[in-house]
Order: sequence, then C-alpha cells, then structure tokens
Amino acid sequence: MKSYIKGDDVVIHIRNNKEISLKKVHKEVLSIMDEVDRICRKYNITYGLIAGSALGSVNYGGFIPWDDDMDVFILRSDWDKFIHALDQELGDEFYYHCYDKDNRYNILIPQMKIRKKGTYVEEENILLDNRCSGNGIFVDVVTYGDINENKVIDEVFRTIIKLFVIPIVFLDNLGFNPRILKKIVMFIEKKYNNMSKGSKFVSQPITIPWEKFMREPVFLKEDVFPVREYDFEGRKYFSYNNIEKILKEWYGDNCLKKWNSSKKRWEETLPVDKRRSKHVRDINLAGDSATNFGKFRLSLFIRVVFYLALFFLLQFFFDDFISLIIILVVFLLSFIL
Repeated sequence: MKSYIKGDDVVIHIRNNKEISLKKVHKEVLSIMDEVDRICRKYNITYGLIAGSALGSVNYGGFIPWDDDMDVFILRSDWDKFIHALDQELGDEFYYHCYDKDNRYNILIPQMKIRKKGTYVEEENILLDNRCSGNGIFVDVVTYGDINENKVIDEVFRTIIKLFVIPIVFLDNLGFNPRILKKIVMFIEKKYNNMSKGSKFVSQPITIPWEKFMREPVFLKEDVFPVREYDFEGRKYFSYNNIEKILKEWYGDNCLKKWNSSKKRWEETLPVDKRRSKHVRDINLAGDSATNFGKFRLSLFIRVVFYLALFFLLQFFFDDFISLIIILVVFLLSFIL
C-alpha cells in the first residue's frame, strides 16, 4: 500500500486510484478505543496499549502519523470478564469477533477484533481471510499472561504451535474450518499457561506464531504493571508501567524520538522511506463493503489448484462422472465442516 505525507496528514492509496486520509481512519479507530476504555474502566479490567500504539503515545501523544490501527492487551485472567462486559455494554455501533464466540475465527491472529459497523477494511493479509461476519475497521486485542521463565521450554512450545500453522492455513484456504487442529492448539496453549503460572515474565499468547525465533516480545512484569495513564489524542489511555524500556526492548534503542540540538526539536528516527501504512489494502469509511471487487484471494487460488489436482488424481481410480461426484461432495463438505 502506497502512502505519502500531505501537510500534517498521511494519505494512503487504495484501489481504483482512490485516496483516504489516515486522520479520518484514526477518528473511527479512536471511537472503538474510547468504547474499550469506557468498558474496561467501568468493570475494573486491566488493559494497556501495546506495539505501535504504545510507541505513538510516547513519540506523538497519539497515533504514529502513518499507523492505521490500534493494539491493546487484556490480562488473561480478565479475559472471560472482558467478554462478558462486551456482551453487556458494547455500543450498538460496534461488534466483535473472537474464537470464544465463533469457532470460525482464526486462532493464529490477535484473540479479538473489536469492529465498527458501517465501515470496511481489507488487511494486507492474503494468507488468512476473515471467516466471521463483518469486516469493519477494528482495534486488535491480545491477552497478556505469564510466560515460562525457561527460554528452552518456551521456544519448544512455540515451535510446536508453529507446526500447526501450515495445515491450519491450508485447510482454511480450502474452505474447511480446521476445528480439531484449533482445539489441539488451544489445548497446548492451556497446558503451557498452567506450567508458566507465577513467572516473572509476561507477554501475548504463544498461539500468535509470527514473531521471529528468540525475538518474541517478552517483558518483566514489573515493567508492565501497574499500568499507567498516558496522553493519546487528547485522551488518557493506559499502557506499560515502564513504557520507554519496553519499547526499546521491542523496537530497539532508536525507536524513540531524538533531540536535535541544532534545530531545537524532537525528530523521528525512522527513515522516511519506512514511514508508510502497512496493514490496509482497501478501506471504506462510508459503508461496509469493498471499494471494488479486485481483491486477490489466495484461498480461491488454492481451492482451484486443489480441486484440479484432486480431479486428475481421481482419474487414476474412477471415471469422470464418479470423480466429479467425489469433488462435489468434498466441495459441499467445505461449507458444512
């Protein structure tokens, strides 16, 4: 996705040569985050901004200008309470997706997406399509819980989870909901959690397998808790206790703005060519459908290849009619399972 700076705003290109202001996107995302903050305060649920949202609060007192989403954590021990609170309190203009409520939800991404009705977003993700109903803009939510202090044990469990990525992604793109594989992964995570209770480290769950080996964002509890309030776009949101230390551990020592003594101002250290929106392929703030139908769907490509390969394989054992019947049965099962 191409983006460029226009005055004090960042503009991103979407399909059909259309452009959209990230400030308009930020406004809609903030409406979701305001609702999360309201509910968590009312129900005494611990939450905190993480990743780019935490970095933005330090460097800009809000969004990083070219960032297009928000990320927060909820304590694992508060997760059921949080879902209950959403069911009781979430405003009519919002909805949410998570595996606990819909087993079509993919377990290899953040555990929840809280979305806004009447909007649409297509992520830069061709591997994992959203199988739940609705593609509104969202705030990503992950849980934070105890992480095993033994790094070897931690990496062994993470590696086991990663072994499930290919079959889950493959079956998902064929249209099958890999329920059994998902249950196995969740069972492994639960066992890991029980083994890790009382640890001095905390992080997002091991079911999110996309971090680099030995480079997972694992932090000392004393640096995360108690969470503190920080300025964010004229609001107060919670984030890490020792936020600058954690950001440097996650992004490196140069992630924070540097003081330019000659110009007497704080300056961004990220190279200009990397200051771009990374997550959005298409977005519509005025409706819940795509701006066009040009999306490349890896799932459709995989299905076509799979069914063609299956047809030719069946030719060795059955005639054309029986082969087509078998393919039809497999195709129908993909909608049932």
